[in-house]
This record gives sequence, C-alpha cells and structure tokens, in this order.
Amino acid sequence: MKSNQIRKLYLDYFKSNNHNIVTSSPIVVKDDPTLMFVNAGMNQFKNIFLGDLKPKYLRVANSQKCLRVSGKHNDLEEVGHDTYHHTMFEMLGSWSFGDYFKEEAIRLAWIFLTEICKLEKERLYVTVFEGSNKDNLLKDNDSFDIWKKYLPDSRIINGNKKDNFWEMGDTGPCGPCSEIHYDNRKSNLRDQTNAIELINKDHPDVIEIWNLVFIQYNRFSDGRLEPLPEKHVDTGMGLERLAMIMQGKESSYETDIFEPIISNLEKTSGINYGNNQEYDISLRVIADHIRAIVFCIADGQLPSNVKAGYVIRRILRRAVRYGYTFLDIKTPFLYNLVDIVIDQFKDHFKELDSQRGLVKNVIKDEEETFFKTLDQGIKRINELISVSKKEFSGEDVFELYDTFGFPVDLTELILRENDLSFDMDEFKKAMHRQKKRSKNQNKLDLGDWIILIDDANEDFAGYNIFEKQVLITRYREVNTKGKTQYQLVFNSTPFYAEGGGQVGDVGEICNKSEQITIKNTKKENNLILHYVDSLPKDTKIEFLAKIDIENRMKCSRNHTATHLLQQSLMSILGEHIQQKGSLVCADYLRFDFTHFSKISEEDLRLIEIDVNNKLLSNIQLQEHLDLPVGEAKNLGAIMLFGEKYDDTVRMIQFGESKELCGGTHVNQTGEIGLFK
Repeated sequence: MKSNQIRKLYLDYFKSNNHNIVTSSPIVVKDDPTLMFVNAGMNQFKNIFLGDLKPKYLRVANSQKCLRVSGKHNDLEEVGHDTYHHTMFEMLGSWSFGDYFKEEAIRLAWIFLTEICKLEKERLYVTVFEGSNKDNLLKDNDSFDIWKKYLPDSRIINGNKKDNFWEMGDTGPCGPCSEIHYDNRKSNLRDQTNAIELINKDHPDVIEIWNLVFIQYNRFSDGRLEPLPEKHVDTGMGLERLAMIMQGKESSYETDIFEPIISNLEKTSGINYGNNQEYDISLRVIADHIRAIVFCIADGQLPSNVKAGYVIRRILRRAVRYGYTFLDIKTPFLYNLVDIVIDQFKDHFKELDSQRGLVKNVIKDEEETFFKTLDQGIKRINELISVSKKEFSGEDVFELYDTFGFPVDLTELILRENDLSFDMDEFKKAMHRQKKRSKNQNKLDLGDWIILIDDANEDFAGYNIFEKQVLITRYREVNTKGKTQYQLVFNSTPFYAEGGGQVGDVGEICNKSEQITIKNTKKENNLILHYVDSLPKDTKIEFLAKIDIENRMKCSRNHTATHLLQQSLMSILGEHIQQKGSLVCADYLRFDFTHFSKISEEDLRLIEIDVNNKLLSNIQLQEHLDLPVGEAKNLGAIMLFGEKYDDTVRMIQFGESKELCGGTHVNQTGEIGLFK
C-alpha cells in the first residue's frame, strides 16, 4: 500500500470513530518562544493542554508535518546513518481533550493496526510506565491491565521514565505513555533473539511505531507534579515507519516516500544504492534533507543566518556537502529534486504546488552560494596545508567550520589525502566553547505562574483603547542572559502584543502609590505578556494601564505603509510577490519578499512614487471584523502563506489594498506623511 493510501486509511478510520480531521499546522512555529519548529503533532494543541484555550472539538486527528533538528528533540546526527531516523517526518496523530482516556485510546490503536492495517499480532509488543520513586509515581497498572485484553503478559514490558513518561518540556502537562513496537525482522532472526531484548535499544528492525501519551499531570519548575483537572490523550505514529512495515521493507528509505528521490540521485551521481555503506549514507541524508527543506521553504521559512532560517541553511548545506564529498557532485543538484518531492505530497499538502517555483529558485540560489563558500574553504585549507608539518591545529579546523561552514569530516578527508591529521580534542574544545556561549546567550529560565485570579478573560481590549483600569491575573519570573524580568498578565489590556511583524506596545501601569514601566508586550500561546523589570509592591490592587500613544502611532503609520508597499510591489513587479517576513517598529519598516532578481533603481523610484500617491489620496481605513475566512479570500485579501487562520478574520482595507491583519493602523493614509 502506497504512503498516500496509508495516510488516507488512518484519517478515514479516525473520522469513522467521531474524530474531526484538522489540517497540519505550518512546520515553522510562530508565537511560541520555546519552539522554532513543530516537533510533535500536539504542538498546535498546546494551548488546550495548558488550559489556556477551550477545545473546538473533543476528538481530533491529523497528519502533522514535524521537524526534529534543534533543542531537546534533535535527530539530525542519526539521519542517514541508520535506516529509520528522519529530520522531517509525518506524525499521524489522534487526540482526546477530556473525552475518552486510556481504555479507548488503546482499543482504537489495536484495531487500526491489527484489523485495518492487518499487521501480525505476534510481532507487536507494548511498553508501559514502570513508575518512578523520584516522582513518587506508581506503575501504570491501568494501561497494563487494558493491554492484557489484547496481548499476553510476556509482550507487555515495563518501561523507564526516559522512554515511558512524556513531558512537553521542563514544565507543563505530562504523563505516562505506552509505546507500541513492531518486530520487523525476518523469521530466522526472530527465532534467534527474543524481541523483548531489543526494544528501545536502537535496533533498526525492532522499532517503536506508535506512542500513546496519557496527559494527566502538570509539572512545576520545582519538579513537583499535580494532577490536571482534565485528562487528555495524545497519540503519534510515524507514517514513514508504518509505510516501511506495510510495504515489506527493511528501511523507510526503501519505501515509495524516498525511493523516487534516491533513484534520481543514482542517475545524477552514477552510484547505485545498496552497494556501499558510505554512498548509501549520503544518498539517505540527501533524500531526507531535501524533503525537509522543501516543506520548510514552502511554509515560509527562507534560509538565513539566524534562528529557524539558519537551521534550514544548515540542513541544506549538509545535504550539498554529502553530495560534494561522497558522491562527487560538484554543481548544484538539490533544486532538481524539488519536483519529485512536491509531486509526491501535493495532493495532501496543497501548499506545496503553489510554491513550486519559489522553492526551486531559493534552493538553487543557496546551492550556488554554498559552492562558492566551499571553494573559499578549500583555498584556505590549501594555504594551511602549505605551512603545516604533520598535524593541523584543531583551532584551524574550527575556524574552517565556523567561518566557512566547512564540515569537519570534509576537512578530515582532505587532510588525509595529504597525509595530515588534526588535533580532534582541540577542535572539540573550541566547539564546546562556542556551544556554551550560544547556550548562555539563549538560555531562558521561566518560573511557575503565580495565579491571582482564576478563569479571567485576559483579552486585548481593542485597537482604539489606549488606557484601561486593569487587574493582574497572573505573573512569573523570567531569567535570560543573566537578567531578571517579570511577565504580567492582565484581565484585559490596551497593550498590543507583538505579532504580524509589528513590535509590542510599551507604556506603564500606575496607581497612587507607584508607577511601573512596561518595556514590551508579547503573546505566548493565548496569553498577552507584559514585560517589567520589577513587580508592583501589591500585585492584587487595580492599576491604570496606559500605552505610549506616540510610539503606537509611529508603529501604526509604518504598518499601514507596509500594506501599501506590498500592493505597489505586486502591481509594479508582478503578482508573484509574496511576503516572507516583516518588521514594523516606531522608527522604520522592513519588508521581506520573494523576487527573482535585484530591483532596479528605476523600479524602486516607481514603487516609491506609487506609495506616496496613495498617501496623497488620503484613503480611508475600512476595517472588516469577524469576516468569514472564505469570504475574505473571495474578496482578494492577501493572506500570509503558511499562516493558520481562524474561521473568522480581521481584514484591513485601504482602497485596493486588502490584507488579513491583526496589527494597528492609521485611520487614513494621509497621516503617514511621506514614504521613502
């Protein structure tokens, strides 16, 4: 059965069991400082688990695009070296939000695998949480007793906290989980060694295929656990692993998901898969990485030198250098694989086809740039080789890695060809120092929320309200880069939280006894966070919250100008223009967009004149609130690609300029004054 059929089989099964099928959220995460990429199917439902949002449906299922290349979940170094890890994967997920719990979750999983997929029952094993003395938790006997209805005791295995207690992060919702493992070995090997000895031992053929997580506790920053008021189910199964089993393969890279990509690479390189371990690793790495790159760029994340963009650039360059080093491909080749990936997935992930041209152009540009970097790195290596005696400095190898993006194994290969070696310990020390610096710069310690008012609305008061009497509903301490701040949440706030490229409001809260400066306003999940350097003396009394109106108006002028700019870009450069990022602050605006060449001075002049003509026309703002998203689309509203919109939206219109937007704007374009 082909992978597209397997995905449909899964979604149809859960739909028939009263689950609402929802779309995958974009792979690139917005409005969550703890994540750059979606790394699990539950990420888009995090607000529900945290209790910040009421679920729209009690039962949900989907196929979610996930990427695990950073943070706690990082599979990058395993990818290609084994036959089942991937950077990007599809998580087939099902959820219950306070509806059913362990009994039904286990029953649904068992029926799907054994009756729908018709997997051999004798090859299935499960693990249950064995308990933890440290957390004062007993064994998950509930799951054990339920599984006994389907499996003999001998195939129900105790699992430790590392494998069988799932946590969202250092704090937050968590609970025991029950993994389902499949023995994919040939019969003669199964007779030699009991699968129980190989479970959770990184065996390539005895693998976890499905994880049933039972979210029933909340973890606090001091480590203690408290039961959640409502219990949830969160299950996830890798489509790639299920396809491997159902297609009778020993590697997920041999399934129809990757086989067309590898087949094309064989033709490009003249190297056949399956004959040489070194070549096979390279082919697997490239096949895996190109899929991740295509999906991320299509979701709006362009390669860059910062944050999520840097991760994509790193994956792309890793794929290029495997082709360069081991397959002897010395010219750009990744962009030629884009059509294969898109054609494979476009029927389910419809965003891919519309972004085909952009994805190919971006990847080709990145490849051409990196090949120049490789040339520069090789020149630098040759310079160092000419003055080196026997052993290279580890610091020099690190400089090549850090400055030129030159992979250490490529350096090692070139040195070996010249009968040279290098000090690996010195390199590792330099790498460790860099990682430590990076970790310290990015370290964010969040305290537990101190709840002052339960079940408060905690909403945004509106675009034309600049001050309001407020109460603090919760607060917490935040430590980053050695600095302590506090985040305050109000029952209602006039402060606009950073979003849509626009920076958050600043201002103050005050009463008769004190005045505290609000230095920033951001949104995390569904909460509006106000950043302050010190807590009020009394957090339980009322304050007057006042935004800095002058700062707000400057931001509003730049935000409206951004909308007008985009319309001018599309009319002068072409309808292919798409926004890929922006910054709207009090001092200036920055607009990132896709275009196939540098803009000429003449076109820049025409764009500037066009925007200023709109300012002189003094076009009135038309704000469309609670507009059905379908109607907004029919009206021609510009939508950010990769953004997930609610059923009803806010559309900002200035004449022909129509955009879905949550930011602040002027009442008429004449207020902007001049656009340069």
